[in-house]
Amino acid sequence: MAAVSGPDFIALQVSDVDASAEFYGSHLGLRRAPASPPGAVVFATSPVAFAVRQPLPGLDLGAVSPRPGAGVALWLAADDAQALHDDLAAAGVTVLQPPFDSPFGRTFTLADPDGYAITVHGPAPTA
Repeated sequence: MAAVSGPDFIALQVSDVDASAEFYGSHLGLRRAPASPPGAVVFATSPVAFAVRQPLPGLDLGAVSPRPGAGVALWLAADDAQALHDDLAAAGVTVLQPPFDSPFGRTFTLADPDGYAITVHGPAPTA
């Protein structure tokens, strides 16, 4: 039986690809990959590629309640989650859960321009 090895690509369907790409680039520091397919922006993330893309036909992001991606946990790693939180809060980005210490390091959750809940965590504490 063939098996899946794990996540290989993650994309969020967004209402405005350019605005979302700008948000993830300017606020979170993600760098664009050298190439992206039409209707999408791929970022040079690792170990899994991340992108924002136009919605698939028939998807109305405005009709999704309570927010797009409800029930999905998307976590991004940061070298300093507290400093990133402070910068985002100062820039007016909506913070859904303030920073706290977790087994994965300093952690907080923000809302992207479409309302997706994005959790950011710092390096895990060393024993």
